[in-house]
Amino acid sequence: MSPLGGPSTPWNGNDGKPASRGAPVLAVWLRDLVISLAISAFIIIFLYQPVKVEGTSMMPSLDDQERIFVNKFVYRWEPIERGDIVVFRYPRDPSKSYIKRVIGVAGDRIRIDSGQVYVNDEAIEEDYVPPTYADERSYPATTVPAHSYFMLGDHRSMSNDSRDFGPVKENYIYGKAVFGYWPMDKLGRLR
Repeated sequence: MSPLGGPSTPWNGNDGKPASRGAPVLAVWLRDLVISLAISAFIIIFLYQPVKVEGTSMMPSLDDQERIFVNKFVYRWEPIERGDIVVFRYPRDPSKSYIKRVIGVAGDRIRIDSGQVYVNDEAIEEDYVPPTYADERSYPATTVPAHSYFMLGDHRSMSNDSRDFGPVKENYIYGKAVFGYWPMDKLGRLR
């Protein structure tokens, strides 16, 4: 309380004017903004990258214009596995990125007979490829080379994939698609 009984007013002590509270609040806000931007940049550069899917080759798992996060760090700790949805540089034009599903890993023998995929001479069950998206295309038996992966799109009749450009080298793969965030009805972990 002031000596006159009214509320206390902070004084800056130098010129008799009340102390400004705007400068410290602005400094704290700017500091928090810079820290948030630095953390966001670190996450986007080294861990997770937001990506917009362009095209229909991964339908129904991923729709055209869907927004997803790609984990760019996961393959430093764990191997690329069959069934993973990965983002990679297109082998024929590395300035472009593609997103496909891993069907075969190094050493696997892949063949496709009238749309049925065989890995190491065993037919695989692909519940992510609905009958309306399947095709009758065949592909001769091939063994996936070392440090390479055989990729297919889920929308087989609309996909440019390893049937066209061959296995993808490991160093072209830069992330695993892990989480959809837009549109909201597709929010969740990718499978």
